[in-house]
Amino acid sequence: MGLKIWLNDGLVDESEAKVSVFDHGLLYGDGVFEGIRVYGGKVFELKAHIDRLYMSAKAIRLPIPSDPDELARNTQTTVEANNIQDGYIRMIVTRGKGSLGLNPLTCKTPQIIIIASCIQLYPLELYENGLRVISANTMRNHPLCVNPQIKSLNYLNNILAKLEALDRDMLEAIMYNHEGYVTEGTGDNIFVIRDGKIYTPPTSSGALEGITRNVVIKLARENGYEMFEQNLTRYDLYIADEIFLTGTAAEVIGVVEIDGRSIGTGRPGPITKVLLVKFEAYVRK
Repeated sequence: MGLKIWLNDGLVDESEAKVSVFDHGLLYGDGVFEGIRVYGGKVFELKAHIDRLYMSAKAIRLPIPSDPDELARNTQTTVEANNIQDGYIRMIVTRGKGSLGLNPLTCKTPQIIIIASCIQLYPLELYENGLRVISANTMRNHPLCVNPQIKSLNYLNNILAKLEALDRDMLEAIMYNHEGYVTEGTGDNIFVIRDGKIYTPPTSSGALEGITRNVVIKLARENGYEMFEQNLTRYDLYIADEIFLTGTAAEVIGVVEIDGRSIGTGRPGPITKVLLVKFEAYVRK
């Protein structure tokens, strides 16, 4: 039996969940999305995700034909219809059906799609042994082109960097902005630890204001760690005592090598491990 997908006004069978080939989300990547986790049947940080979805939509002048409370209810309905206890939600709003031209004003009816299913996580052994990454040659989008704060359906910038990692038999690459500052991974935020202090790039560098990122910043401060948002260079990564990534799928995962250089002891560090435990407790409370 297939999944139940929320499409605009209600649930439909997976086989009936269809959009037009003239949808501008397909033709031009004209739309926004959120990826959200489900833990124990509870949607994680749903309000924060929906708030960010509406901000992304506002930034590209895309009206969402649903209010936030209704969207939250429909999301929970989709989770329950698919009996998802621990899984993943993909919430999508496209511009809708229009013409083959760029003009978005030909699109009269935005499409809302909510998918609740399982998720492909990093292998468990990587949480124990750590992740190897590279520095991507693909530069992060300039904020005056497509602002990285917008979670748009056009993820080509990230995909090109991801391909660089996969070509090197690695799962993640770190991206830099036009000034050479660290931004984030292709799908994860990055944190650097040096002398017991924790640093992460500010959103002004081109880093997405990740929901998991914000939770980890909060947990770090609550547990007495000095936490700073500041510009970081490749040099800061190379001399770090610890590095970890955060994201909807990744949660909190240690990085033990970048560009062939070992980080710290070559194993996930003690602060990384503490924050992973704290995060796991937070999502299950």
